[in-house]
Amino acid sequence: MEKFDILVVGGGFGGLGMGHQLKQAGLDDFVILEKADQVGGTWRENSYPGAECDVPSALYSYSFAPNPDWKHKWSKQPQIFAYLKHCARKFGLYPHIRFGQAVTAAEYDDGRGRWTVSTENGDKFDCQHFICALGQLHHPSIPAFAGRDEFSGPQFHSAKWAHDIDLKDKRVAVIGNAASALQFIPHVAAVADTLTVYQRSANWVLPKGDRPYTALEKWISRKIPFLAKLYRLGIWAKQELIVYPIIAGSKWHQRVARSAFRRNLKSAISDPELRKMLTPNYTIGAKRILVSDTLFPALARENVDLVTEGIKQFTATSIITKDGVTRAHDIVIYGTGFRTNPFLQSIEVTGHGGKRLRNVWTGGARAFLGIAVPGFPNLHMLYGPNTNTGHTSIIYKLEAQIRYIIQLIQLSGSGAIEVRKDVAEQFDKEMQARLSQTAWDRVAASWYKDGDRITNNWPGSSWEYYRRTRRVDPSHYMAADIYNTNA
Repeated sequence: MEKFDILVVGGGFGGLGMGHQLKQAGLDDFVILEKADQVGGTWRENSYPGAECDVPSALYSYSFAPNPDWKHKWSKQPQIFAYLKHCARKFGLYPHIRFGQAVTAAEYDDGRGRWTVSTENGDKFDCQHFICALGQLHHPSIPAFAGRDEFSGPQFHSAKWAHDIDLKDKRVAVIGNAASALQFIPHVAAVADTLTVYQRSANWVLPKGDRPYTALEKWISRKIPFLAKLYRLGIWAKQELIVYPIIAGSKWHQRVARSAFRRNLKSAISDPELRKMLTPNYTIGAKRILVSDTLFPALARENVDLVTEGIKQFTATSIITKDGVTRAHDIVIYGTGFRTNPFLQSIEVTGHGGKRLRNVWTGGARAFLGIAVPGFPNLHMLYGPNTNTGHTSIIYKLEAQIRYIIQLIQLSGSGAIEVRKDVAEQFDKEMQARLSQTAWDRVAASWYKDGDRITNNWPGSSWEYYRRTRRVDPSHYMAADIYNTNA
């Protein structure tokens, strides 16, 4: 069994950023376990046509590793994936990474004050600090439609795109129309004979305004980094001052956003019935606000049909909707999102006294600042419960969490540390009370929720999160050596 001071699970933005900052802090005795054969996380997994980030690249990147070579304001998947591999090389992280190591369990030993981490292939690792950097969007979700297994043609999820299947001149069905689907629908519409989009609910889609960076802009970014930092700051401020208030419930900001949506819709679609089908019936901001310049023009094409009736069942060659209409298809593509709950669903985490994390999280995940859980000493999370953002870059949040976790590691010394139960419970009460006042609580179901509980999102601004995680308050924690019988 290999022993390390620190073990990190996941080789995406969180895990790589954590590794870099550990090295910067002089904490070199760490390993990163990655289930795949390369770094990249969601940007390795999602390679569907048109895949790109819905946050501008200058902000959706590490502040300590700016990239003057972004090709577009919103970069495509291949370049983001290349950026992450570049960072892993630049930061000297590849020697710290063990590929092909899917973590299945982690168990805390009260007597030793250390974690034993087990992987799918039978390997075990011993560590003092266990850091989960798994992200939230990596378990594809496909609804259990009746007869789905009877369909004779190819069917696949967007996160497992079948690049060997030719869509040209085929009758294609796309189920779903949200964040991933709105990116690949225009590409499918351009090559398929017919495209039928099955929509469960409409989305608020605002204009994106994407364009390539000019040669001059790239030169300025490379040669005058101070201006590049100001540009990044401007993007962050726009998201904080314009987009965040929509979610927070500002009537004026919501009115302006709805107006932008209507202009975006009207400019591309002349059919009033289709416009009606594409207009959401819920509060703007209650689900992820999407941005696209290409979705509405694609849905207006003659070879594209939008269906809002629910799906009743599949047959070998078709899909039947609840109104009894049968539509023939050659290929089915699922743009149905991801299973985000329960958190850490692929790992059996056992803390003090044999306490299982999945049992503690019955009714919904919760963690102090999205990072620490009472009863689980030296367990630290990146992108944990109630840290997701609906308006800005998660990378900004990850950097705040990484800084906070390093402080926890330094505070713990050679022992173990855990958040106090009363502190965590008070924090959770605050979160749920504030979240109940946001737009996210205005819909019955979304990927932000686990039942009636909003488990994924942070209720405030990213600036507030930065302030609250800037320095660890030692009074929020206690030494977990009380469990160590040898202490």
